[in-house]
Amino acid sequence: MKRGITFNIPNQFGRFAADILQPFPISPYTWFIGDGEAYIEFKEDTDTDLFPQNQRIIQGQELRQRLEGNPYYMIFAELKAFPGGMVTEINTYEEYLESSCELVLLIADCSYVTLYYKDPVMLEALYQQAVQCGFHRVDYVTDENDARTGLSVW
Repeated sequence: MKRGITFNIPNQFGRFAADILQPFPISPYTWFIGDGEAYIEFKEDTDTDLFPQNQRIIQGQELRQRLEGNPYYMIFAELKAFPGGMVTEINTYEEYLESSCELVLLIADCSYVTLYYKDPVMLEALYQQAVQCGFHRVDYVTDENDARTGLSVW
């Protein structure tokens, strides 16, 4: 069974998370923002975090604005989409399956992306989006090849 997709994005400033999520309706969801490191720009002594550490839960419209706004550099990112504002803690794939969470987006080491989605039709649309964006090594994550033990970038 297909669990998600994996691929590589360029290791540079851009709007890659917005590109990745383009087929997905970001705005109606409540998003959990896990530990990560993403910057709008690199400047000493200024707050240029794309996701401030004190803000773990944001509404979809705000997330969309952040992702589609200024270019950013994502070193690590963990984004989880929940319908209806019911955010719960999810640490494993099994917990994800049992939860209301619909999408998990993990970006590690600036370029390694893993995305989980439960609906096979939307998963195919997200796969095709990654291919159309020219991302490298686009492949499905399946029950057989998923070596991830947790749904976190750390």
